[in-house]
Amino acid sequence: MTTMISWTAATSRKLAREERRRRLGPLGVLTHLALLIWTLLVIIPILWTFLASVKSEDEIFGDAWSLPATLRWDNFARAWEQAHIGQYMLNSVIVVSFSTFGTMLVGSMAAYVLARYPFRGNRAIYLLFVSGLAFPVYLALTPLFFVVQNMGNIPVIGPFIGLNTHAGVVLVYIAYSLPFTVFFLSAFFRTLPTAVGEAAMVDGASHTRVFFQIMLPMARPGIISITIFNVLGQWNQYQLPLILLQERDKWVLTMGIADISTAAGYDQDWSALFAALTLAILPMLIVYTVFQRQIQAGLTTGALK
Repeated sequence: MTTMISWTAATSRKLAREERRRRLGPLGVLTHLALLIWTLLVIIPILWTFLASVKSEDEIFGDAWSLPATLRWDNFARAWEQAHIGQYMLNSVIVVSFSTFGTMLVGSMAAYVLARYPFRGNRAIYLLFVSGLAFPVYLALTPLFFVVQNMGNIPVIGPFIGLNTHAGVVLVYIAYSLPFTVFFLSAFFRTLPTAVGEAAMVDGASHTRVFFQIMLPMARPGIISITIFNVLGQWNQYQLPLILLQERDKWVLTMGIADISTAAGYDQDWSALFAALTLAILPMLIVYTVFQRQIQAGLTTGALK
């Protein structure tokens, strides 16, 4: 009986796939071909980087796809200790953790108010946030440097949020991540039912309690999705910390890898460079793999609603 049920289910799935393929026709074939090409373009460089991280320099510049004679784990040791990748990674973890938390806290509250509370100027404020998506970060690097430098002159808190401080970088990350966060979450909050929140307010719940105990849990798929996107974007950020952090012990991971890349042109330590790249890629690859279902659920839930 169990075998018959399994066979019936497999047959149904096969018929469904054939029907879907028949409806799509040539367009479906082209779509799958494009996805296959895109997958190869993404996976091949990553695999080559992982392979080069355990090779010697002669093997890297020899047959690019040959397997290493021995696994050179000392490449990671040199990158971690001599190139200080461990310290830079710790700095990145600290900065990205605080900036992501601040972005999601401020962004979710702003998006909720703009999505659920009509007031004069609501649309203008929303468009002001969204306009930040169209503003290239490169145009603001010079003014941003002087703004953060002037922030360092503020009494008492200035030394903690000015140049060469992680707090200053966190504030800048939050500011640059807010437009996309507000844009995404405001659309998501609009899809949530209002009856639950209204019932809670009738029972005496405050606006703050409704937001944190009712609306945020209901918006969990969207919150998780945008959190992962912010983590990925802030982890890979290079231009902003480059102009805000001049002291080497405050550098983040991307700056450390760029320094190895520059030095590799003279010292020829390409193995350590690829080992450092692998150390930078693996955490984000693991995060995306673990939370892949939540990201897809958040995006599809917002689209379907």
